[in-house]
Formats: sequence, C-alpha cells, structure tokens
Amino acid sequence: MSKKNHHEHRDHHEHKDHHEHNNHHGHMIDDFKNRLYISLIVTLPVLLLSPMIQGFLGFDLSFSGDKYIVFLLATFIFFYGGKPFLTGSVSELKLRNPGMMTLIALAITVAYVYSSFTVFELAGKDFFWELATLIDIMLLGHWIEMRSIMGASNALEELVKLMPSEAHVINKHGKIEEVPISEIQQGDLVLVKPGEKIPADGLIEKGISFINESMLTGESVPVEKKIGDAVIGGSINGEGSLTVVVQKTGNESFLSQVVNLVREAQESKSRTQDLSNRAAKWLFYLALAAGILTLIVWLSLGYDMNFALERMVTVMIIACPHALGLAAPLVIARSTALSAKKGLLIRNRASFEEARKLNSIVFDKTGTLTKGEFGITDIVIENDMSKEEIMKYAGSIESQSEHPIAQGLVNEVKNKGYEMIEPSEFESVTGQGLRGKVSDQEIKIVSPGFMKEKNIKFQTAKFQQLSSQGKTVIFILINDELAAMIALADQIRDSAKGAILKLKEMNIESIMLTGDNKQVAHWVGDQLGLDNIFAEVLPHEKANKIKEVKQMMGRKVAMTGDGVNDAPALATADLGIAVGAGTDVAMETADVILVKSNPMDVVSIIGLSKSTYRKMIQNLWWAAGYNIVTIPLAAGILYPVGIILSPAVGAVLMSLSTVIVAINASLFKG
Repeated sequence: MSKKNHHEHRDHHEHKDHHEHNNHHGHMIDDFKNRLYISLIVTLPVLLLSPMIQGFLGFDLSFSGDKYIVFLLATFIFFYGGKPFLTGSVSELKLRNPGMMTLIALAITVAYVYSSFTVFELAGKDFFWELATLIDIMLLGHWIEMRSIMGASNALEELVKLMPSEAHVINKHGKIEEVPISEIQQGDLVLVKPGEKIPADGLIEKGISFINESMLTGESVPVEKKIGDAVIGGSINGEGSLTVVVQKTGNESFLSQVVNLVREAQESKSRTQDLSNRAAKWLFYLALAAGILTLIVWLSLGYDMNFALERMVTVMIIACPHALGLAAPLVIARSTALSAKKGLLIRNRASFEEARKLNSIVFDKTGTLTKGEFGITDIVIENDMSKEEIMKYAGSIESQSEHPIAQGLVNEVKNKGYEMIEPSEFESVTGQGLRGKVSDQEIKIVSPGFMKEKNIKFQTAKFQQLSSQGKTVIFILINDELAAMIALADQIRDSAKGAILKLKEMNIESIMLTGDNKQVAHWVGDQLGLDNIFAEVLPHEKANKIKEVKQMMGRKVAMTGDGVNDAPALATADLGIAVGAGTDVAMETADVILVKSNPMDVVSIIGLSKSTYRKMIQNLWWAAGYNIVTIPLAAGILYPVGIILSPAVGAVLMSLSTVIVAINASLFKG
C-alpha cells in the first residue's frame, strides 16, 4: 500500500471509528429509554396485584395463582430492566471499585432472590413491587443523566469539513482539472481562486494575495502572501489568484496534526467520578455490612431464619435509595436548562461540575477578548483640516477596498454618520496602498514604508509609540501632503474588562494565550489588566502551554477560545469554553459553549457550577439522610420497644425522600 493510500485508509478508519463511537452513545441513551418505558408498562400489573398497594387503595384483585403472574412479570423486569445495572456492577467489581451500579444490583438481586423464595419456599412477604419501582426509578435517573451528558465530540469530523472537497490541479499540459482532495499528491500544482479555501499545505509559486488564517493560527489580520511563502490547507484566500505547489498532504498536513492533538488530549482527559457514585460506593459497603450484621444479630438472639432474613432483606433494599439515583441527575437536568437560558450550553457535565475549583482562566485573544474586527484607536491630525473631513476622504477611498483594515475604517466612518463620496478615480498600488480622487482632491492612503521611501516627514516618535502598542498605522496624504496618521487595532470587547475584574474579585488568575505578536498582545493585556500574557504561541504549542499552567501549583485551568488552533488547548484544559461565534471545531471540542460570545459568561459558568454543586450536596444529604434514619430502623434497633420498620413503611419513606429531592431540584434557580 502506498504512503498516500495508507493515510487515506487510516483517516477513513479513524473517521469511521469516531462516528461509530457517537452512534454507540446514542444507542445507549435509546436503550435506557426503551427499557424504562417497557419496564413501566410491566410494572403497572405488578403494582395492581401487590397486596400492600391493594390495602393502600382499598380494593382486592387477588385470585388463585396471582403470585405466579407477579413472579413472571417481576422476573422480566429484573432481567430486562435491571440488565444495565447487573452488567454495570460486574464491570465495577472487576475494577474493584463498587459504585452506583453495584449498589443498585445488590438491592434488586436481594429483593428478587428473596421474593422468589417467598413464592416457592419461604413463608414471608415478597418485595416484587419495590423491586419493579426501584428499577424504574433508577432507569429514569440514568436516562436523564445520560441525556444531560450527551454531546460526544464530533471535533474530528468538523476539522475534516474545513478542507475543500476538490482542488483545481494544473496538469503538465497547463490545463486545469477538478480533482478530489484525497487524490492530490506532493509536488502537484494547484490553482486557488479568490475566496476559495487552500486545499493543502504548500508554497506559492505564482501570485500575491491576503490569506485569512485566523481560524487556524489565531493571527487576527489576514496575512499578505507572495511567491515563496508557505500556505496552510484550510485557510481562506483573499482577492488574488494563487498557484500553489503542494508540499504536505493527508496525515502530514497542519490540519491533520491538529486532529491528532485534539484526539490525544480528549483521550487523556480524565473524567471526574460522580459525587453520587462516591456516595453509592460507601452505601454499598454499609448496606452489605448492615445486612449481614442484622442477620447475625437476630439469629444469635434466637429468632427464626425467616424473621432474620426478612430483616436483612429489608435493610439491603432500603439501603439503596431511589432518591440517590435521582439526586444528581435532576439537579444537572435543571442546571443544564437554566444555563441554556443564560446562553451557556453544557456539553461535558463532569468538567462543568469541576468549574467551581478553577484557579486560572486562559483566554484566546482574537474573537474572544477582542472582536476580531479592526477599529480606529488614534487619529493624529497633521494639518488644519477637521477630523470629519479627513475621515470623509479616507472612508471614500477605503470603501473601494476589501482589506480588513479598510473595512474597519469604513465602519468607523459609517458609525460616526460621516458622508462618503464615490471616488472619480481609484487604484490599489501593490505594496504601497491606495490612491484615488475625491471631489477633485488627490487622496493617497499609504504605509509607513511608502512614507520612508518618499522621504515624507511625519511624527516618528508618535508613530513608534503607536506601533509599539501593536497598532497598524496608515497615513492619509491629500494632494501629496500629510493630512493625518490613523492607528487601527483589533477592537476589545466591551464585556472583557468587566469579566477580568470579576475574576480578580474571585481570586482567579486571567491569562491571555495568542498566536499574535507581542506588541499587540501586551497592548490588549494592558487595556484589560490581565495577570499573565503568552504571545506568539504557535498552534501546536497552545496545548503545551495549558499543561504548563496546570502544572504550576497544581492549578485547575479553563481555556476560552474560538478557532481551530484553540481546539487542542480546549481539549487539554480542565474546562474547555468555546465562544459561540467561533468554528464548529472549537465548539465540538469544548465542554461549555458561550452562545453570546460574551466573556462575562465565563464568570457565569463558575457561579452556576458552584450553585449546582451546593444543590447537589443538599440533595445527596436528603437522599443519604433517609438511609441514616431508616437502615437502623429496618435492622430492628427499636424492636425491643415495639417499633419495627416494615418494608411498606420503608417504601413510603423512600418515596417521600424521592419527592423531597425532586422538589429541591425543581426549586433550583442557579
């Protein structure tokens, strides 16, 4: 197999495996839902034929052989509805880490085996209706929980979508052929038309253009590329046509390396164990110990086996609270709904829960702290013209250009309500700037290089000060005389300053991580009062920087970003936060998505995570409190004074505990 085919074969399988993993997760959720609905239907006759329920509701449906029908129905619920818990407990026990699955399996197995004996051998009451309702409620809890954590990452598929499907290959006869991306080879010549995506990593052989690499590298300004410059597959060509020599394809390309970084980070990310699972682990040991102890004590006190067994079984069933299975999922479902209303979409529940422990928030600059759009920061007027006049002339000329800096200036003119006039002449001079005629005035908008080349004097100190802040400075010449110097920069989001201040109040360090140059980064950092700045960080280094911050004093780190270049870092952080206006890839890799692209929402995430945790702890105490009270009563600790907890009363208390937990969760306001 050739190297190219090997890459295609491997990419195909990785894509297929990823797709199958997502399908598997969806099938699991459907499986829980189906088991829940079918088990609920079969539970109804079990409840109607239960003597205790009949006694409660004051009717009698008993007939000869009814207990065998209940036994058959309960057997179906035990094996069909209980299967996920029985198989889950086997997995937990193999890992020697009993949790919720083992606790549920213990309770349903003890209830089923004991109740089956009462049908055929033992004298005593069966627990079939408790068994059925316990399985139903646990299926409901797990279904709610799995739905709330659904969102298996499609990042790798989204990354692949960045690449165009076809390329214009120039064959040896100079003719252009439409070729699928998978068939491009190293050394091929490809034509990239204006506005198209570059099909592969390569070098420019012919042409000049501005290329938008912001989604891949984080560089806020489209980069001018000419003959001999390298281009990245997936980046977007500007106005010029380019002929590119393909250098890297398939697995060697920049985009494929990002795919691999995302995959590695996602696979190495440890998922926090549920609070309820930890509680279940201890309850499992408690139930086992309390059940065995109950049996031994009653037998040693001289009571018969039937009585001692009933006490033991009651303890073990009561030890598995319905409420514990719902305590966390109900709060999570409520929290997820509340967060969605606030514009926060939670994709990874476990990471969101841990957000309350964050010490550092790392922000990408372009598109997160800034708008990714140019705006005017300074106007230095050099003649006696008014600001409005200069802006009118500059805007009239710049309105003819598609360059991002031109668009930033034109937007400013429009926002101020200044008039713009259609130029009678216009031309773009490569490497120099723009020239044109507006109202019989000769207008030139030029670069610092043009000014030096033509020896036109300007305020050098002021220019250097603006440049050192990472601003782009352009010069406005009217009739070949300097009229003004205009500085533009990527605009800082209004909400970014407030967010950084709030984080300072919470003693959370704010860090900026950007591929942009140091001057730009430090200018933005100074405006916002950031604690730390990492600039000129290459895309593949971003994930390593996150690891570095995590290792400093064992910090819990969140990463906020919007580009493909942020995807590995988002996956590496303890909490990945994607800004909603960003790429699908960033969103698919993240744990939380900010719909409104508002940095203040990062503060909201931490607040919501803390209040969710508090509510979960309350619920777990309600659920566990039921156990603390009922286990000793079920064991018969007050039997000497004539008080004993029957399975019926235990079931009522269990239901009450579940209702309290459900109400407490519904009262959660975030």
